[in-house]
Amino acid sequence: MRTQLQVIGDALATLQQPDNFLQLVVVAGALLLGWWTAVYARSHITVSPEPENLPDRMRELLFIGAPPALTLMILAAADGMLHATGLQADMVDVAVQMIGLLLLIRVAIYVLRVSLGTRARLKGWGAMITGVIWVFLSLHLLGWGDEVIRVLDGIGMQAGKTRISVWSVMKLLVTVSVFVLLALWVSRWLERRVLKLDALAPTMRIGIAKFLQAFLVGISVLVGLNAAGLDLTTLNVLTGAIGIGLGFGLQSIAANFVSGFVLLMDRSIKPGDVISFTGTTGTTTEGFGWVEELRGRYVVVRDRDGVETLVPNQHLITNPVINWSYTDPRVRLKLPIRVSYKDDPEVAMKLLLQATYGHPRILHEPAPVARLMGFGDSGIELELRFWIPDPQEGVNNVRSDVNRRIWRLFKDNGVTIPVTQREIRVEMAPASPVAPRD
Repeated sequence: MRTQLQVIGDALATLQQPDNFLQLVVVAGALLLGWWTAVYARSHITVSPEPENLPDRMRELLFIGAPPALTLMILAAADGMLHATGLQADMVDVAVQMIGLLLLIRVAIYVLRVSLGTRARLKGWGAMITGVIWVFLSLHLLGWGDEVIRVLDGIGMQAGKTRISVWSVMKLLVTVSVFVLLALWVSRWLERRVLKLDALAPTMRIGIAKFLQAFLVGISVLVGLNAAGLDLTTLNVLTGAIGIGLGFGLQSIAANFVSGFVLLMDRSIKPGDVISFTGTTGTTTEGFGWVEELRGRYVVVRDRDGVETLVPNQHLITNPVINWSYTDPRVRLKLPIRVSYKDDPEVAMKLLLQATYGHPRILHEPAPVARLMGFGDSGIELELRFWIPDPQEGVNNVRSDVNRRIWRLFKDNGVTIPVTQREIRVEMAPASPVAPRD
């Protein structure tokens, strides 16, 4: 206990020396002034949530690097003044090196994040990663790194022939992370090259890019574990147990991932296709939407209301799906119409065809046709059939336009659409004679 108090007392005595106290005041003042200046500068920098071009990224980089950069400039100026006046400035020199190291780390993390193309996933971790790296390198800069490593390595336990310590776990995580980041960077570079191959179909390019990314990440994890000094043969029992658990618990997820690769390879569904996933045939518009994106586990389908539905890949593989733009985008629509028995069906059929004339989305070849389908209980059953070339622009809107024209033409020409009627007859049975009483 005395030794610790003596150490603390010696440190306080050292800090109370005029030269050291002046340096502490300079460092503290530079940090406060740099922080205040950075807050003021940030308030005048407009940063886009999703920067795409170089100017937006430069503004975001200035926004991120403003605090350490301004603090470094103020500290460097103060350090120069102390050296020019011949005062002691060793503590300020160390502070300049530490702030410069922080700025360098923040810029490197930002450049790495942008180059990987996964900014949304790494953005929240940038500050924490920067802080961990900066603390570790600062300890080495102050000469305390070896002592900290010795303390961390002393905290652990013995697992068979292998000793597991806090330092070994940290080294393992850092090594694996470095290899995974390198694999992501290489996969990103390969993805850009593969997506430029015009000889391959778009879905084939996406499938190859996703496979390369998954393969490289898996290999990088194994290489990182081996590089960290972990004997992979000791994980056989553990990986076997994990494999059994994953086999039972993640069947659905694995099936969706495999189904996603199948969809990418067979090109049955691709981005931009118009589909309806109802499991029924015909020109139904239930579940109607556009394929926005193919992901590893699901497909993003956007309907006409702007709602994005995440459809599991396995659902698209195991259930019937109507792909309106698979080979030929043209589809035929059918409108059932009923007319009264008092009207001439030939006149009604001509009016049905007339209702399609001049509509910009109805094809003239194949030409619209009208058919007499049968004689129902309430009237004559007719059907109008016509083709449209662009179902992605909507189907029900064309139906609505044609139905409105049919109603107007029928009304102008005296053709009636009968209403279903039911006739109920009530018959009263004659009362039975009453027997006379005794």
